[in-house]
Amino acid sequence: MRGVEASQNKFQEDGFLVLEGFLSAEECVALQQRIGQIVAEMDVPPHCRAEFPPRILNKAEEQQKTQDNTEYFLSSGDKIRFFFEKGVFDEKGNFLVPPEKSINKIDHALHAHDPVFKGATHSSKVQAVARSLGFHMPVVVQSMYIFKQPRIGGKVPAHQDATFLYTEPLGRLLGLWIALEDTTVENGCLWFIPGSHTSGVSRRMVRTPAGSMTGISIRGSDPAWDNSLYVPTEVGRGSLILIHGEVVHKSEQNLSDRSRHVYTFHLMEASGTVWSPENWLQPTAELPFPPLYT
Repeated sequence: MRGVEASQNKFQEDGFLVLEGFLSAEECVALQQRIGQIVAEMDVPPHCRAEFPPRILNKAEEQQKTQDNTEYFLSSGDKIRFFFEKGVFDEKGNFLVPPEKSINKIDHALHAHDPVFKGATHSSKVQAVARSLGFHMPVVVQSMYIFKQPRIGGKVPAHQDATFLYTEPLGRLLGLWIALEDTTVENGCLWFIPGSHTSGVSRRMVRTPAGSMTGISIRGSDPAWDNSLYVPTEVGRGSLILIHGEVVHKSEQNLSDRSRHVYTFHLMEASGTVWSPENWLQPTAELPFPPLYT
């Protein structure tokens, strides 16, 4: 009991917590093998490839391309969709690297539509963690499989998850980040500013009114976070990192020859919480946010 209380206190103090050995090596392999099957069967829509015709796009074509890509993202909340690294397509939209090495991430509803990832998300171990943190009616709002490809895996700028997944009141969002491979400074581990979850959220990404070309906009701005405050958080395969919705974190580019596969998803305490209607991601009739506890 003391260990549980100490972990809870550490999480409340720092805004993140590492739980080593959360998944076994066999459980990590099972998720990686399943994602390999999904990638092998993926159908990449043409408008998701970096197509650059040999002529200059006119304004109408530029607008259509922007709208297509924005719609693909904004309608991904209740689907399994594929997003790619920069520079992996030629001017005709053909892969310059093997497709399985080109993917940045797959999101946002693996937890709902794939039985393997659904099982991992709703496991008794995950439910136990949520209960230990005091969650009464947690729901799953999104999930992502992140590849962080060798050499080309891009950096993720400093941010707070609540910028994109805002709740009222704050403090109702929890990220669960499961390392399926060892994560190091070289291959793009997470960096946190301990204690940065206590100052609120000053920047939000919101949906724009229907018919808008951009689909989303940024409201407000982040403060100038002191770079010296970041702490690298290297963890072993199978580790779980709990991430408070307002803690500041980032990851750098993968400069190594090793990938950094991660399965991550977000929970929201639904009791007494309002999910902002301005959030880009919204529950749908086809996929309301599913309860974690089963």
